[in-house]
Amino acid sequence: MQAIVIREPGDEDVMQIGEAPDPAAGPEDVTIRVHASAVNRADLLQRRGFYPPPPGASAILGLECAGVVEAIGSAVPGGRFAVGDRVMALLAGGGYAQRVAVHHGSVMRVPAALDLVAAGGFPEVYLTAYLNLFMLGGIARGGSALVHGGGSGVGTAAIQLLREAGAEVYVTAGSDEKCRRCVEMGATAAINYRSEDFAERIQQLTGKRGVDAVLDSIGGPYFAGNVASLATGGRLVIIGLTGGAAAEINLATLMLKRLHVVGSTLRARSFAEKAEIVASFVARFGDALAAGRLGVVVDRVLPLAEAPAAHRLVAASEHFGKVVLKVD
Repeated sequence: MQAIVIREPGDEDVMQIGEAPDPAAGPEDVTIRVHASAVNRADLLQRRGFYPPPPGASAILGLECAGVVEAIGSAVPGGRFAVGDRVMALLAGGGYAQRVAVHHGSVMRVPAALDLVAAGGFPEVYLTAYLNLFMLGGIARGGSALVHGGGSGVGTAAIQLLREAGAEVYVTAGSDEKCRRCVEMGATAAINYRSEDFAERIQQLTGKRGVDAVLDSIGGPYFAGNVASLATGGRLVIIGLTGGAAAEINLATLMLKRLHVVGSTLRARSFAEKAEIVASFVARFGDALAAGRLGVVVDRVLPLAEAPAAHRLVAASEHFGKVVLKVD
C-alpha cells in the first residue's frame, strides 16, 4: 500500500510517499480502506523523533482516519460492523496510509450527516475533548470551562461539545479573527492571549467565580493562570506541553480552593480504555452527531503527498480547525 514513509526523523521534508506493508490485522481488528486522515500536533512531534508510537502500534504517522470497512476479524462481535460500512477510527498510528487495522472498540460509524473527508478529522479531537472535559473534567449541564487554543481541532470540537451539553465555554486564541470565529461557533467569550491576560479576563467574565474546568495544552507557562482561573473545586486537565513542562506550584492555593490537577494522554491507553471512551461518547453525543449538530471545522484539504505542507501549516498555527489529508 502507499503511505507516508519517514526514513529518519527531521523536518517536514523527511515525509515522502512510498510503499509500506499492508497492516497485519488481528482477530479483534477491523481493516479500513482509508479515505482521509488529519494532522495533529502529536504527528509533528513524532516526525521529529520526540513522540514514538506505543509498543505494537504502527510507526506510520496518523492518529485518526475515516474510510470504508474492508475486512472484519473473526473475534469482532457479530453485527457490530459490515464490509462496506462508512467508519472513522481513533488510531495509535497508521492513518497516513491507504489501509489501517484497528481494534473494533476504537471504531465508530460515520453518520450520513458527516462526509468521509471531514470524518477523517473527527475521532482524535472529539474523543480528546470528550475524555478530558467530561470524563475527567466533570463538566455538567450549567457548568463552565476554559479551553486554550479555541481555534485548534480540539478547541473547535470542545466548543461544540460544551455548547451541546449546555455549558459555558470560554476559549483563548491567538488573533482577533480566531476569537471572532470561536464566538460565532458558540463560545461564550474568546480571549486573545496575545493582548489580554486570560486569568484576569476569566475573573471578569465569571464575576470572580472562575470556571469549573480548564483544558490546557500549553503546560508550564500557563499553570499559575490556570489555577487562578478555576473556581473552588475546579479541575485542571493538562493534555499538552507546547509551552514547556516546568512550573512552580503554590500548594496552598490548591488546598484552599480544593483543586484537582490531572495529567492526561489518549494515544497509549489500552484497547479496553479506548473502547470505553468511544462507547461513552456515542452514548452521550451520538444523537447530536447523527443529527449533524457536531461537525469538523475543516480549514483545508490536501492530498496525502502534500503532508509536508500540511505539517508546516499546523506548525505555524495558520489554520482554524483541522487540516485534513485526503488519502484515497
